[in-house]
Amino acid sequence: MNDQATLLHEKTSRLHIRRLMNRLILGVIIIISLAVFFVILALLYTIVKKGLPNISIDFLIGPPEEIDAGGGVGPFLWNSIYILVLSLLLSLPIGIGAGIFLAEYAPNNRIMEWVRGAIESLASVPSIVFGLFGYALFVEYFQIGVTILGASITLALLNLPVLARVSEEAITAVPSTWKEASFALGATKAQTIIKTVLPAAKKGILTGVSLVACRAFGESAIILLVGGTSSSGQMWDFHLFSEGATLPVHLWYIQSEALVADAQQIAEKTSALLVLMVLFLSFIVRFPLWLSQRKK
Repeated sequence: MNDQATLLHEKTSRLHIRRLMNRLILGVIIIISLAVFFVILALLYTIVKKGLPNISIDFLIGPPEEIDAGGGVGPFLWNSIYILVLSLLLSLPIGIGAGIFLAEYAPNNRIMEWVRGAIESLASVPSIVFGLFGYALFVEYFQIGVTILGASITLALLNLPVLARVSEEAITAVPSTWKEASFALGATKAQTIIKTVLPAAKKGILTGVSLVACRAFGESAIILLVGGTSSSGQMWDFHLFSEGATLPVHLWYIQSEALVADAQQIAEKTSALLVLMVLFLSFIVRFPLWLSQRKK
């Protein structure tokens, strides 16, 4: 009887110790998460606080000034949006299509393992390498100079590996029973993918789209090498062979080489605008997902 009581007491003690350790580890994780969150929030607040109150319509659509104070960022803001849209139009169909192929059609052999390894390697390659490739291809080989077209295609190449990998993972995570049920109802492979698999994988795919879109909008190395450091000076320039400097490149130029008297103020406003645009872009991409979840 005493042995049973002693054994029960030991088990209870171990259980209390495990619960205590669980609470301790959970508390440490929560503290670290909150600390990181508040550090990021403080950084964003500092950037936005300095620049946001001074942003005006003239600053958003006005042309930059070389010497005089009071210039705007209109052409650079337009180039950022224009190049982003072009790069997504090129990369989204190919990247998501590649993910669908790898998840649903690709055979399970060594060649496809090498392909997946190559995609993962490309996804981790620094953007400066893609920038050098784009410079060698468009500026040196095709000799079209630094252009919006070259910057858009190079950004699309940067996005492709990430989109393909994220799409494949999202599609693979869909339960196989859902596809089997679709096949049992007489649906074809294509119908199952379009009407069952892709809607179920929508959350993961949209997360990947948000990541690559925000990364592309804030990219500077590729634009610097392939898009150039200046713009045409026009707000709504659709010409694909114009120079394609964007907000991040303009921010670098203002901080390093600008001669205008209010360079610091322009840099602060540009930084705040860049942060707000990235947050807005992330919201726009994920808004359809939130809307569909609320309807459910």
